[in-house]
This record gives sequence, structure tokens and C-alpha cells, in this order.
Amino acid sequence: MKVALVHDWLNGMRGGEKCLEVLCEIFPDAIIYTLHEEKDKLSDLLKSKTIITSFIQKMPFRKKKYRYYLPLFPKAIETFDLSGFDLVVSISHCVAKGVKTSCSTCHICYCLTPMRYAWGFFYDYFGRRFGRISQFLIQFFMRRLKRWDIMSTKRVDYFLSISENITQKISSSYNRDSMVVYPPVDVDFFFPDEKVKREDFFLIVSAFAPYKKLLFAVETFNSIGLPLVIIGSGEEKETLEAVAMQNIKFHGWCSNEMLRDYYRRCKALVFPGKEDFGIVPLEAQACGAPVLAYKAGGALETVIDGKTGLFFKEHTFESLKSVVYDSNCKEFNAIDCRNNAENFSRAVFKSKIEKAIIERYSLFREKK
Repeated sequence: MKVALVHDWLNGMRGGEKCLEVLCEIFPDAIIYTLHEEKDKLSDLLKSKTIITSFIQKMPFRKKKYRYYLPLFPKAIETFDLSGFDLVVSISHCVAKGVKTSCSTCHICYCLTPMRYAWGFFYDYFGRRFGRISQFLIQFFMRRLKRWDIMSTKRVDYFLSISENITQKISSSYNRDSMVVYPPVDVDFFFPDEKVKREDFFLIVSAFAPYKKLLFAVETFNSIGLPLVIIGSGEEKETLEAVAMQNIKFHGWCSNEMLRDYYRRCKALVFPGKEDFGIVPLEAQACGAPVLAYKAGGALETVIDGKTGLFFKEHTFESLKSVVYDSNCKEFNAIDCRNNAENFSRAVFKSKIEKAIIERYSLFREKK
């Protein structure tokens, strides 16, 4: 069986890339297609694979400004000719699912989310620093992109999704059914250490993007005065650092070993945004840490209220303050947190997604 794997872009090792690694293990001879790559930022496993890129790879300032080529992404993904493959598996949060195949090719999309840029989240990534003419052009391109996004779903034979939250979005956005296969968490690496004692600081691990609601969290902890450590970086870095008071400390992106140490020592992880799924809360729980999460999105599927964490219902100071104070008065069991995270292990993911792909491929062949 000739297999192709399609990914939007490869410039780091985030959740989608970890899923791609597992698919490479299932299909070791598969060829990877992507808009562009930064090989030095990939794992050894992905570096060892044959990776074919689009013309985006040769565009100027591509490494830092690749999202500004968004209007070209549909054309770029359509330049790949995958008609000779028996099976195509795309991991898509942007345009990967729009790759062209043939009627004899089974295309299964593992959907991380319907394209955020086209469905009302453009300014969460790019900000609002555009003039009136630019705003008009943006709206024009977003309407076209949304139409293309909907049209491209016809190229997918079967959808898989990362969460019930995304299954609902696929249904409402694309009018398509999908099966949930939760993405993997590296519970073999992220685990508790009985020798490490919990400390009094709270922890946030996140990219500094507006939709992550970090400014809200920083302002809340300013008023609470309790210690908060924030690991990450991004476009809001200067704003957050300017607003934060002395009880809040910033670290850039750190090694996995250092991140694990923070998970093991923090009193609780704070997860203030609405995510499609969210790997970070499960990494924290794998290390025995409870999670204080906004009650929406993927957190509803990964945090057990009152057992492995607490939810706050609104993005208000009082709502977050309340669960922070409640967590100070509650003893969470690290074993409960760990056991919950193990339900999302890499081994579980590999078994479930391999079974789902094989079943759908067999069904596709039976219809031909």
C-alpha cells in the first residue's frame, strides 16, 4: 500500500507533529507532504523521512512571516499530485485536508480544528494592526478562504477529530461526521517525582497569543498577589511583561526537562483560554499537578472537575480568583491526576488511530 502523509507545515514539535510521528511509525515508508519545513526544528524521526514541500518553502521571510502567505496556501497545497497513492492521511488545522487525490485514493483527515483563520479567529493570530484598506482586503480574502475551506472537505472521504469539541465544529462548519481519537501525551516522559515537593507558585505554559487569555490571567494574579510563573513567548510578550507585577515571573520556552520540573513543583496549572483540545493540561496532570481551567472547549474532556482540577465559568477576575482560592483549600491526589493523563497516552493513541484508519480504508475499498 502506497501511503502519503500531509501536514500543514513543519516548523516545530507541537501536538500535530507528535501525531505525525506516530503515523510515521504506523506507515514507515510513507512520504510526507507539507507547505514548508524547518528541518532543524524537527525530531530525528521526522528528519529521517522523505519530506516534499511546496513553493512556500522558497518564499522570502518564510520562517518568521509564513502566516502572511495565507492567501497562497490553498494554491500551494493543490500543487501536490497525490493521485498515485492508495491512502492519504492529512493532519489538518489549515489547508492540508484540501490536497488533491484521485477517486481511487482513500483520504482520511485527522482534523485538529476547522481552519481557525477562516472561521472568525484571524485577528487572534495577526492582531488588529491594519489600516482601513487592509481591513477590506482581509475580509475579502477571508470570505474566499472560507468558501475554499468548505469546498475542500469534498476531497476528504473520512474525518477523524481530536475531541468531541472539534467533532461538533466539524459538524456545524462542514456538515460532516467524524470520530474522536484523542491526541497523544508523552506520559512516559511527564511523570511525578516523589522526591520533588510542591511549592506555592501557580504555572501557565502557553504561546502568547490573544485568544490564550493570558492578559486576563496576569491582571487577575496582579490583584491576587500570589506567585505565578509563565513559560512561553509570542506577540503579546511586551504587553504582558509591562502589565505584570513582581509576583509574576516570565520564562521563555524551555527544555522539556525544565518544563517537567515546573509541572512537578507548581501548586496548580492555570489554563485560562478556550482550546480545541489542549495537551498542556494533560502534561501537568501526568506529573501529578491539578489544573484550573476555563470551563469550555477541550478542557471539559481532559480535566475532571473536583478530582484533577477545578473550572472557572467566566473570564472575570472574580471567577478565576474563586477557583485559585478554592485550590488553596483543597488537597488534590496526584495519583488521580496521573491516572487521568494515562488515558491519553501515546500507546493508546497509536492503537486507536491505527484501528480507525484501517477500518475506514477497508470500508473505502469495499465500496470500490
